[in-house]
Amino acid sequence: MTNTPPTAQPNPVRPTVAVLGTGIIGAAIARNLSRNDFTVRAWNRTPAKAAALTADGVTAADTPTDAVSGADIVVTVLNDGPRVLDAMRAAVPGLRAGAVWVQISTVGIDALDELSAFAREHELLLVDAPVQGTRGPAEQGQLVVLAAGAPASREVVQPLFDTIGRRTLWVGEDGTSGAATRLKLVLNTWVLALTHGVGEALALAKGLDVDPQLFLEVVGGGPMDNAYFQLKSAAILSDDYTTSFSVDNAEKDARLVLQAADHAGIHMDVVAAGAERLRRASAQGHGDKDMAAGYFAGFDK
Repeated sequence: MTNTPPTAQPNPVRPTVAVLGTGIIGAAIARNLSRNDFTVRAWNRTPAKAAALTADGVTAADTPTDAVSGADIVVTVLNDGPRVLDAMRAAVPGLRAGAVWVQISTVGIDALDELSAFAREHELLLVDAPVQGTRGPAEQGQLVVLAAGAPASREVVQPLFDTIGRRTLWVGEDGTSGAATRLKLVLNTWVLALTHGVGEALALAKGLDVDPQLFLEVVGGGPMDNAYFQLKSAAILSDDYTTSFSVDNAEKDARLVLQAADHAGIHMDVVAAGAERLRRASAQGHGDKDMAAGYFAGFDK
């Protein structure tokens, strides 16, 4: 009897994805998608940033309309709600009714309401999908995706999420509900607290002439230790503020937390103080540096 070899299964056809916004996170997402056989077109307000992705098989688009024309999925990864809305409005001539819109940017609750109205007006399936993670996890495809969207959109976007992240946490079946965005704001509150805690402790160590290595030695391996503490303390002590997430973006996110808390009637004293620290560090010239540079707010200069 002759054994017939199994018929090779063809690779599934990947959807065409438009990525609007190719900063630190957006560029990593576009690269990872392209390297995993998605057809990717990318646009950025600074054309050179999109053009830099062509070596990875990404097509650089001149306009948002060019990027989204014929796309099955539109991914927005921009700084804030107004910029997301501007990009999507510019893309209107190329948008296809029924396309899935994956909104990854951290925009806050108020802006999400505006984006939801836009999605309804143009018959887009909105998936609210902020991510947890910065440069390293984004480049490694290890983001955590917080997602809310209609069941009809999940089958379409899950391969994309599996490519850019290590885990997807579905928290709602309505992308306009804000469920994922609200969770992201809670998570950002914790990230901000950790960052400021490290920065202020090391600033005080410097001010009191305490060897910072003694501080690290006491914390290391104990219940107060964690990978984030090690990462940010190493950045400060080595004076290496290569940006994973910038001071200015962290301040923006802190303001979004405060807006949401105000709507909910919650007092966020630590976040408010931290937002001021980040503003002060930015005013000192550290706005484009990693958020660990909030450390400098502890000093007059």
